[in-house]
Amino acid sequence: MEVTLYTSRALFDELESEWNALLTDSKADCIFLTYQWQSCWWDAYKPGDIWALAVRDEGELVGLAPWFVRPEGGGRRVVRAIGCVDVTDYLEVIARNGREREVFEALARFIATRGEDYDDIRLCNVPEASLTMQMLPDVFRENGFDVEVTFQEVCPVIKLPDTFEAFIAGLSKKDRHELRRKLRRAAAGSVDWYIVGDQCDLNAALEKFLELMASSADEKALFLREPENVTFFRGVVPRIAEAGWLQLSFLTVNGDEAAAYLNFDYGNRIMVYNSGNARGAHAALSPGIILMARIIEHAIQQGREEVDFLRGDEAYKYDLGGKDTRVFQVAINPAAGN
Repeated sequence: MEVTLYTSRALFDELESEWNALLTDSKADCIFLTYQWQSCWWDAYKPGDIWALAVRDEGELVGLAPWFVRPEGGGRRVVRAIGCVDVTDYLEVIARNGREREVFEALARFIATRGEDYDDIRLCNVPEASLTMQMLPDVFRENGFDVEVTFQEVCPVIKLPDTFEAFIAGLSKKDRHELRRKLRRAAAGSVDWYIVGDQCDLNAALEKFLELMASSADEKALFLREPENVTFFRGVVPRIAEAGWLQLSFLTVNGDEAAAYLNFDYGNRIMVYNSGNARGAHAALSPGIILMARIIEHAIQQGREEVDFLRGDEAYKYDLGGKDTRVFQVAINPAAGN
């Protein structure tokens, strides 16, 4: 096993042709770890210096830890995953399927020799079912490191049945009644919805989405006042669309866009990334809930296995039947490994 340390954007330039091929042959396969997402995030934020590790076996890329390092409180140099933390929901070490322990061991041995580069490693948004959660901590402990795993946040998920009626029937009595009432009210009005496709102007649709997103909540408006956040959205959305993973949808009332969802269709699941609505307009129709119901119905028709609401415990996720999964922080103290 050979480990290469990347400390510049050459990480993306040199690994572009291999990155997604490794990811798709990995249990870590997720849109947030794709070359497109990771490179767009880095280009928008650049929060420190790249400190990424690529693991090869006889020239074959078998592992990748896309990380960066930056000084934080007290001047400690902290290694974090590219994407951490606010706009990315799941992050892991990428390892070829069946080679995970070898990759983790190679990383631990290499990192133990680089104590002059950093003080701590803090890996955020690690899914509870991932091997980065289940295997990596033990491997690093076996190699002399102190590892602490702490709960970070919930990610509610809906496991989809075969029909939309079965989905509704699976809700609690109260939530089932409320959803059916909202759907009847929408059916009685001039309410429609659509997914942005090739026939649409994606740039115009994205700008409309950002407008609705800013309108929907004060914290989202503040988020979009930070130029790097807008730069990220405008950079990553076309790349995700080009790859065929984007699901940008709008609900219209009397022809006007009243609600929108920016989702990803990846790995046979719909990932609900962000939303927006015209605050106050058509509120009685609950346009966000109606649109999400249509998205769920469409996902079932397309044979998708689940709808993942990603991080956050907003009430509507549970009203629609979401069940919690969890993400964790994995903190590695390299002092014990040196």
